[in-house]
Amino acid sequence: MSKHHTEMRLDALEIKAIYADELLEKLDQVIVRQQAQIDVLILEIHRLRQPVADADGMLLQSTAGDRPPHY
Repeated sequence: MSKHHTEMRLDALEIKAIYADELLEKLDQVIVRQQAQIDVLILEIHRLRQPVADADGMLLQSTAGDRPPHY
């Protein structure tokens, strides 16, 4: 191989490495943003479930001592 050909191949590899690094950085930013969105959604789910759990608990308490009319 000629020195010129080797230099061209090295330059091409360096360019590919730069693009790969840039892509990796962009993907990392996407992952960080998505994880933040997931965390917000998890909190929202817990917030939405709480009134339902409270209502279920109140319903169980109010009906625990009640007997149906046929008893």
